[in-house]
Amino acid sequence: MFADPTVHAATLFAAFALVLTLISFAFGQARRRGVIPMLVVVLVGLGLLIVRERAIEWFGTPTVSVVIREVALGVMALAIIKIAVIFVFQTLLARRGIPKILDEFVIALGLVAYGIYRLDAVGVNLAGIITTSAVITGALAFSAQETLGNLWGGIALQLEKTCRIGDWVRIDNMTGQVVSIRWRYMAIATVANETIVIPNSTVMKNKITVIGRRGEEPAPWVRYVHFELEYGPSPSRVIMGLENVFAHSEIANVARSPAPRVMCVGLKENGVEYAVEYRLIDPSKYWRTDSWIFSHLYAGLKRLDFGIPYQRRVVELRGDSRAEAAQADVRARMHALSCSDLFGALTDAEREQVAPALTPFPFADRDVVFKAGDEADSLYLLAEGDVRVVGEDKDGKRFDLARLRAPTYFGEMGLLLGQPRTATVVAEGEALCYRLDKSGLDDVLHARPELAEMLGRVLAQRQAENDATFKALDAEARARQSGSRANEFMRRIQQFFGLQHTKPQPVPRDTGTAGAQRRDAG
Repeated sequence: MFADPTVHAATLFAAFALVLTLISFAFGQARRRGVIPMLVVVLVGLGLLIVRERAIEWFGTPTVSVVIREVALGVMALAIIKIAVIFVFQTLLARRGIPKILDEFVIALGLVAYGIYRLDAVGVNLAGIITTSAVITGALAFSAQETLGNLWGGIALQLEKTCRIGDWVRIDNMTGQVVSIRWRYMAIATVANETIVIPNSTVMKNKITVIGRRGEEPAPWVRYVHFELEYGPSPSRVIMGLENVFAHSEIANVARSPAPRVMCVGLKENGVEYAVEYRLIDPSKYWRTDSWIFSHLYAGLKRLDFGIPYQRRVVELRGDSRAEAAQADVRARMHALSCSDLFGALTDAEREQVAPALTPFPFADRDVVFKAGDEADSLYLLAEGDVRVVGEDKDGKRFDLARLRAPTYFGEMGLLLGQPRTATVVAEGEALCYRLDKSGLDDVLHARPELAEMLGRVLAQRQAENDATFKALDAEARARQSGSRANEFMRRIQQFFGLQHTKPQPVPRDTGTAGAQRRDAG
């Protein structure tokens, strides 16, 4: 036994540290990291105390002996506290994933407690020091406010697991991987081999985006690559074409499932804006992967012949192209009128007079052209695509009445009679219609009132064909019904357009062959 009680107590603490070290060895190599060096420090401190006890008479003054004792005890205290913290947090609670900054915080608190204890043990009046140094203490606390804020910010970040070492984060406009969370700062490394040091208090006050994590679950980073295309090709055509391009592309670092998607996100000054959405596998290569996406995108646009827009304010020499486009538009309108038996009685000059009144109405898939019950004074010439004529039962459930394929027309009852829509028409895929309002036909009918009789015959014939479909009338019955309705339709057309009443001409019997494929929807 040692005569000095301090050496005796230090020996017990050294034995305690040895026991913790041996237990740590039983848990494996990963659990005893850093324990052996600290045990060596404990033994060195204990040896220094033993040497001091044996050679105490060598010291000329008691002060030297006290200093050696306190240094040895301080070294041992530091090492024993670290061994105890490592044993608790990295051995017993290893599966809890205790943040390292908490280890350091507990060690600091332990050293502060040890310092207070030793000051009291050597006879220092702590109450007097605190009382007489209140002003100094306040000044120190005020000056350390930012440091304390960083300290508590670092502890909160790791305890709440807001972000962890290895996470990819975005703070303001900076994107990088978290490589360190210390007492004062958090360090993120960028793909440009830059390390950005951000004070913990700044991190806690500002918005931080954790990339590649949805709540607590890991998830691939969803990236968006934006680009613009010229006005011209419809968005649905662009989306379908480019998604097919990416479906047949093997791009490194891009998830195959779900495959990249293309979306229309805006209409800009120079073109339509789109975005490619894809899932990134390795966040550290996000810059390179965006470049690969652009490369495949550019090649796909070239293959599909989709134009990338230029700045329109550079030069504007489009006179010839606009003239050609206008001529092509006129031809398309004339073709739509000539394909309609409703306007078969019009001369070429009258069609040219009506054509400018046609308004192009493009529809996307499942767009509703009009609904049953809508007020109407127009018809639609279907130039491209298909539409479905649908009805509704008492429960509001839709059912198909007919499917119309270009070139044809529908809604003529609204144009010629002002009759509300009797069915709902929905686009089936992309469709292009030309809408003709009552005002567009008004001048032609007033210039040639006898057209009302011809239009009445066409309406009567078409109405009889519709009835034949639903009532299975034979050809003779359909002709009789068509003849009886023609005069009534002519009268209503004259009334709707304000024409002077004329005596109807004898109505020829209808063979029932024209327009048998169509159904009236209005």
